Amino acid sequence: MTDTVVAPFGSWTSPLSAADVAGGSHPVSGARYVGDQIWWSEVRATEGGRSGVYRAGDEGDPVVLLPSPWNARSRVHEYGGGAWTADSDSGLVFVEFSDQRIYRLAPGDEPEVLTPDAPGTAYGDLSFAGDRVVAVREVQTDAGVERDIVLIPLDGSAAEDPGRIVSVVAGSDFVAYPRFSADGTRLAWIAWDHPRMPWDGTELRVGELEGDRVTGWYSLIGGETESVLQPEWDGLDALYAITDRTGWWNLVRVGLDGTVAPQLDQERETGGPLWNLGLRWFLPLSDGRIAAVSTRGSDRLELLSPATGTAEQAPLELTGIELADAAPGRILLEGGSALLVDGLRELDLRTGRLRDIRLAYDALPESDYLPLAEERTFDGARDVHTLVYPPRNPAFRGPEGELPPYVAFVHGGPTAQSKAGVNLVFAYYTSRGIGVVDVNYGGSTGYGREYRDRLLGQWGVVDVEDVIAAVTGLADAGLADRSRLAIEGGSAGGWTVLSALTRSDEFACGVSLYGVADLTALAAETHDFEARYTDGLVGPLPEAQALYDERSPLNHLDGLDCPVLLLQGLDDRVVPPAQSERFRDGLLAKGIPHAYLVFPGEGHGFRKMETRIRVREACLSFYGQALGFTPPGIPVLPLWRPAAADPR
Repeated sequence: MTDTVVAPFGSWTSPLSAADVAGGSHPVSGARYVGDQIWWSEVRATEGGRSGVYRAGDEGDPVVLLPSPWNARSRVHEYGGGAWTADSDSGLVFVEFSDQRIYRLAPGDEPEVLTPDAPGTAYGDLSFAGDRVVAVREVQTDAGVERDIVLIPLDGSAAEDPGRIVSVVAGSDFVAYPRFSADGTRLAWIAWDHPRMPWDGTELRVGELEGDRVTGWYSLIGGETESVLQPEWDGLDALYAITDRTGWWNLVRVGLDGTVAPQLDQERETGGPLWNLGLRWFLPLSDGRIAAVSTRGSDRLELLSPATGTAEQAPLELTGIELADAAPGRILLEGGSALLVDGLRELDLRTGRLRDIRLAYDALPESDYLPLAEERTFDGARDVHTLVYPPRNPAFRGPEGELPPYVAFVHGGPTAQSKAGVNLVFAYYTSRGIGVVDVNYGGSTGYGREYRDRLLGQWGVVDVEDVIAAVTGLADAGLADRSRLAIEGGSAGGWTVLSALTRSDEFACGVSLYGVADLTALAAETHDFEARYTDGLVGPLPEAQALYDERSPLNHLDGLDCPVLLLQGLDDRVVPPAQSERFRDGLLAKGIPHAYLVFPGEGHGFRKMETRIRVREACLSFYGQALGFTPPGIPVLPLWRPAAADPR
């Protein structure tokens, strides 16, 4: 191997192009066993960002089950989840994204519609109950949004006769996890109401069924300050569920009389934020054991024996794990680590062997070009958990005495978590000599309820302080150039970007992807699922109006004096384009160098290949201009500057 080339950080030549990052990935989710086959869904940027359904072929290559242009994606809660289900008798049943109707696809046929044409109606959390589909239904009305649990016949009769759809239970703002008992006499489900989010407080309810309808129900556990998730029947007189009543989401067994028996009581999380319907953190196994994922920063797989009250840890090299399905002696899971690419894998419980089914990337650069994740905790106003990805390229090194620039990534939510993984977006930067720090600021999940609740009433304060603590901690340790610190984030992460830029001088520039700029407008304009989210993050309106005004980045442009890149999908219902437009107008008025890129046909999160290529190249060019390096082979992003013409 030749000697490494000495070149400024940020100017290194990388084998990773933006097209590699954008088109080479196809995130896998929702896997299940269907007879003796393995089915899953994946998002393909090369097909306009659609979600198709596939199965594992005899040679290992994916076989298309749901072809283009069909798109299995739900809009319930806007983030969807549970958009398809399947079994060997009924075939594939899915929600089509374009009209949100449910369809059934038998092998060799065209999809047959099962639900009526009803604009404003969406379905999610699909499962089977005999010859019918169970679903969470969401209906937009003039009076607001209504949700219920419904039964839909598989014979297609409800497509023309809406009265064939049975409303099993309603009566709360949100419902999830419909679970019928084996004898069909009871229904268990999770419910909650505004202004709570599902990680704040939910209830596990059980109702007696008369015919197909719940005639009366009661709450077993949960409430305003207890988050309960994923009920699963254990016989006819008890359920397994997840609750955070100890301060950590843990697995319990709940009797129908309300008695609670802990199953896996530890200061680790078996559970997480219910952004998408249908998420599973444990799986009952055919041998009587329970497979459960627990996390404290990183994940591990626990195999619990309820009969003995013992648990053993499966020896997996995965640090991020999501459970999908189980069959006798086997588990389907999705996950990876900083060294193992994320994807769908099958675990043989008898041998411990992990078999790759469908990885999330078609191709990867040589491993020497992938960054290595380092878990670091920084001390600011409180402990801050992060993942640090230093620059890494075997062909280059920085000049003697030069420190690399760093980009702080801020995850969305804000109730979410970043985990170590093979991330080509990060590798796109680190292989060019730009470090990345991924910050799990206060409010993130994976570290217990106290850590999660740090953001209550403090959004725009704690998150900003924690991200600043991370980057200044890197600079204090001599790992990052203090004068070349940048910040990037989407959605709630974009809010933190704009808040940090307008309230501090630590960053030389920032990139906001569909970020929040005006809190009052967000509360009025966003979708129903998050319509009251800011009640907990900031305070209820109108009582907290002064606080909304004080926190909004749009009202603090006088504190901004560095370049900003704004990226926005024009079909975004969560953070509407008006948020970015108002901030852009403020940048123009103040004369701040910036660029504002909009993407028709994109919503909250960019899915199309051409969009993702444009975004990556724009960000890299922007960082080069703001941080003082020239990335080779990257188109220059035009920035509006005071002396230039208004690009609008």
